Amino acid sequence: MSQTPSDDSAARDAAGERLTEFLRSNGLKITRQRQVIFQVLLDSSAHLSLEELFEQVQARMEGIGYATVYRTMKMLTDAGLASERRFGDGQARYELSDSHDHHDHLICEDCGHIFEFEDELIERRQAQVAAEHGLRIVSHRHDIWGRCDSRESCSRWQERSGA
Repeated sequence: MSQTPSDDSAARDAAGERLTEFLRSNGLKITRQRQVIFQVLLDSSAHLSLEELFEQVQARMEGIGYATVYRTMKMLTDAGLASERRFGDGQARYELSDSHDHHDHLICEDCGHIFEFEDELIERRQAQVAAEHGLRIVSHRHDIWGRCDSRESCSRWQERSGA
């Protein structure tokens, strides 16, 4: 998941091109509101709820309504540009989709912090287990629930997220 700045810039440009192509091919307008919402998603490294997205969008462009954020995130998900995730807290959370950037999640049950990780050994073992059962993996989701090692760790994450 570590990219160089030029890789990151190229990925952002490609995502923007995919959005433009999706909108055009579906007869939808390229509006400033959609661009701002997409930019917030691009700029975030977190798994944002609709409320968090709305707050960040409002900070950049007042007047964009909650319904516009909701509809745009549905559109971005349908376009394959965003992924909707549910981590058991009752909220849909969104992250940028990138078919070349698979990762799994560790989630603290106490503070709710979501850690992203990649592990080639886990990926290989999953493929082996699937093959043993006569399956070829086409998609998977791996979420591991736990608790931060200490209350101080949880407090730090809660402070950073504004919880």
